[in-house]
Amino acid sequence: MTPRSCLAAAALATGLFAAPATAAENTIPRPGYGFSSLRPMAADVARAKAEAVLKAAGRHDAARVQAVWDKKDLTLLDKVAETVAIGSPEAEAVIADSRRAEAASTVPALLKDSKLDPFARANLALVFARANANKRAYEEALDALAGVTPEQVVDPAGFFFFKAVAEHATMKRDAALASIVRLRDDVTDSPDRYNRVGLMMIADMIAWNPDPKDFTNISRLMDNSGRRLDLSRPGDKTQDIQKRIVFRLDELIKEAESKSKGGQCNGGNCPNGGKPGDKLAGGSTNPTQPAPDSGIMGGAGAGKVDDRKLREAAEQWGTLPPDRRDALVQELTRDLPARYKPMIDEYFRSLNRLHGFAPRQ
Repeated sequence: MTPRSCLAAAALATGLFAAPATAAENTIPRPGYGFSSLRPMAADVARAKAEAVLKAAGRHDAARVQAVWDKKDLTLLDKVAETVAIGSPEAEAVIADSRRAEAASTVPALLKDSKLDPFARANLALVFARANANKRAYEEALDALAGVTPEQVVDPAGFFFFKAVAEHATMKRDAALASIVRLRDDVTDSPDRYNRVGLMMIADMIAWNPDPKDFTNISRLMDNSGRRLDLSRPGDKTQDIQKRIVFRLDELIKEAESKSKGGQCNGGNCPNGGKPGDKLAGGSTNPTQPAPDSGIMGGAGAGKVDDRKLREAAEQWGTLPPDRRDALVQELTRDLPARYKPMIDEYFRSLNRLHGFAPRQ
């Protein structure tokens, strides 16, 4: 059995392709595989292709080309990129930006130019994607690789590896699975480190819970939100992630409240298909463990959260002064069991990020 069939069978058997909650996601496309045998491009072939790009553009400079290929510290991909960049300020800028410590905020227009030679575009895009995936700018890395075919790059293993890393990090599990399987099945002589990391990603994704309300999935959204803020990406994509965090945490808080009330759900119906009288994890409607020193204290810790006040707080958060926001946090969390403290803290941190307020300590 090939690695492809082993991994695909394992993924299916463990529910990796289980349908998420939304109807639009119920039909998950299976990865589409090719059957080509990809291998690293031979150095002489890669050089000839790069020089052909220069000659076609009337920019060939034999001395500059030779200087690039004499460099001992460059990978084949970098040599190709530097060669096709000879005489092209735009291509030189792509390479220079990729070598800076800061991640790129947008994909350079050159990498979207359909008139650019496909070989030049593919390898410049891979240089850009590799650099930005390493800087955790995963969305930009994927955007750069969109439309690039692995047959055009001199390093097909790098193409699938960095693509998979970006897809995994942004929770595109089926796309990531497809990239990893192609890396392992279709690329000859791919580096062992790529294969090992690919298997680690597969093992991680097999354990993902398809329920969007699962707290580990919310944690991944939190990680992505924090990552984008670290990269100074506070725009629409980040705000959309933050809204999803607030929505999912709100659902979990309501569910926790319903369970802790011992069945007093609105209209007899509990969130997430629960039933009146459902117990908390551990078999009891009340906490049985003492709260840690850092826990939220106050009273018996019945675990009650006022749904109405919680919703009003979320709706009015952007207009409230800091002292009123702090007071609301204390009021809404006073009797909540310590086990829910991280969830509540992140709920209000997410509200603060949505409205551009300083983070809660």
